[in-house]
Amino acid sequence: MSPDTIATIKATVPVLQAHGEQLTRLFYQRMFENNPEVKVFFNQAHQHAGSQQKALAGAICAYAENIDNPAALAATVELIAQKHASLGIKPKHYPIVGNNLLAAIKELLGDAATDDIINAWAEAYQVLADIFIEREAEIYRSHEQHYGWQGFKAFKVVKREDNSQIISSFYLQPADAQPLKAHQPGQYITVRVPASDKHEPMRNYSLSNKPGDDFYRISVKRETARQDDAPHGVVSNFLHDEINAGDTIWVGPPCGEFTIRTPAGKPMVMIAGGVGITPLLSMLHASLDTEDTSPVTLIQAAINGDALAFSEEIAELKETYANFDWHIRYSEPTDNDRYLGRFHSEGLIDEDLLATVDKSADFYLCGPAEMMQHCHQLLRQAGVKSEQIHLEAFGPALQLAS
Repeated sequence: MSPDTIATIKATVPVLQAHGEQLTRLFYQRMFENNPEVKVFFNQAHQHAGSQQKALAGAICAYAENIDNPAALAATVELIAQKHASLGIKPKHYPIVGNNLLAAIKELLGDAATDDIINAWAEAYQVLADIFIEREAEIYRSHEQHYGWQGFKAFKVVKREDNSQIISSFYLQPADAQPLKAHQPGQYITVRVPASDKHEPMRNYSLSNKPGDDFYRISVKRETARQDDAPHGVVSNFLHDEINAGDTIWVGPPCGEFTIRTPAGKPMVMIAGGVGITPLLSMLHASLDTEDTSPVTLIQAAINGDALAFSEEIAELKETYANFDWHIRYSEPTDNDRYLGRFHSEGLIDEDLLATVDKSADFYLCGPAEMMQHCHQLLRQAGVKSEQIHLEAFGPALQLAS
């Protein structure tokens, strides 16, 4: 980008900081009206909650702030590129986003939207789009080379099981009987299902099984609306209500950058909240099934025993591996939980619980946004470096304080 473009983009940062979410609301409104064909790529529950608009506003502002230092955004670019590749975003989609974004900037700024500002943002957007297009092309090629397909492929549901009152697992094998290549523990696949409005919505679900199995396993929480006027989870409810052993669904290759980065000889601590156990369970299997005997700790938070998923599977790992420690924390244990002694402590995850783990470890977090933000803050206050903390957000990326 030219120096003038960089200077102009930098000058818009205060406006983005003050009105970023207003801009992204205008952007999504315009895009869904002008190009309804792209609506299938977006989770409308996140749109309704405003989390997608907030996440995009943060990303745009971060790009403007670091317009002269793009290396600072490398991790965010990889996260978004992986998500785009999982959904099948292609180069043809970028002009749609660019045109609607520039129109939203013009609408927001009104008379202040000079030609210099619009031209600068057009140039900046194209530079960013080219970065994504190039990286996503690499991901698509790697899917073809490693997994044997890109896009969506038919998979048979060979087994279904209930893991808690609200989580069910679906075991998937390719309909063409081709062998599966091992995924990286922590990655997700994309599931596409038919819907009543003739669209085929897509959602990402973490793989919860051990890499190298002859099946993929996704473990899906039934998502229900938290407000009367909000939608239920379209895909999760479809899977729970309509899909059983013998049925066919369409699946994309494994994606995601939330994978094990811990070298041999270093301890690991995993903190799971609710259905956030799913990618961590795959990591747990992978990290324990090695010659490395470094300590591995799982802190698993749940409301109560009825909501605790995979307890039998994890208990078997606890019996098998001497280097594995498992701590259950219930926020609202039932009398039956207390009677059976099925938990180690009660309450929310706090500094006293985290004081029991090795602060030199690498930490992997997955769960509700509030829980991860809380745990991230506690770990940083305890002296854990930010580069030791890795997390996965189910939905729009989290904005965390350093």
